[in-house]
Amino acid sequence: MTMPFYSSVDQLLRDRSEIARKGISRGRSVVVQSFADGVLFVAENHSSALNKVSEIYDRIGFAAVGRYNELESLRTAGIRLADSRGFSYDRRDVTGRWLANTYAQFIGAAFIEQQKPYEVEICLAEVGATQELDQLYRITYDGSILDESSYIVMGGQTEPISEKVKDVWTAGHDLGEAIAAALEGLQVPGAAPGNGAAEARVLGESALEVAVLDRGRPGRSFRRIKGAPLRALLPAANRGEADTEPEIRGGDDAPAGGQE
Repeated sequence: MTMPFYSSVDQLLRDRSEIARKGISRGRSVVVQSFADGVLFVAENHSSALNKVSEIYDRIGFAAVGRYNELESLRTAGIRLADSRGFSYDRRDVTGRWLANTYAQFIGAAFIEQQKPYEVEICLAEVGATQELDQLYRITYDGSILDESSYIVMGGQTEPISEKVKDVWTAGHDLGEAIAAALEGLQVPGAAPGNGAAEARVLGESALEVAVLDRGRPGRSFRRIKGAPLRALLPAANRGEADTEPEIRGGDDAPAGGQE
């Protein structure tokens, strides 16, 4: 008689955590930060066909790193849920806090109940009437929520990026200064995913996905910044530079199952 396979609950959860952390660390990084005129999203993204940053509702934005097919399904589900709640009740009932709690419950349940967890980490940001009212929520692969008031870094090697952004972030930054601060973090040596570049990189327009939640814009506040407007906001060193992209293991930009 064969003995049934047994693994403790603690070991199963540790294994799932390891799978999720490895998948997320292979994705290119995203920096989300509050600044004087709203909330800024800056993502390293070498693919023009795939978006890591998008709008969820009127004043709520979404950013994610990890497996693209999984983050895209979560993004779509969030949009449908927010639209349904806003239509059934009131648009003011759709808040970043409510949506973050909903995501956390769903992702946390999947982490416990499914064999493979979501290899995704997401950020929900809601722009407020003033900078003090901005809300940034980070939801991790196990359903944990971290509430930040200044900035969030996800994907890649987050520690060196977070340390750099912490050093340069200031609440009173305008848009150009906020983009420059995010780039200082994304370009710091050792921040690249995969092999991890030992040297600082220069990320130009084609390697970036930039968007803002504009505090002064009524109704839908989300807007993308690209082309000539983005080039004008980039630091001089990043304008027209050829993007130096490190070798990435695991197909970082693969649409179906790769990390994004």
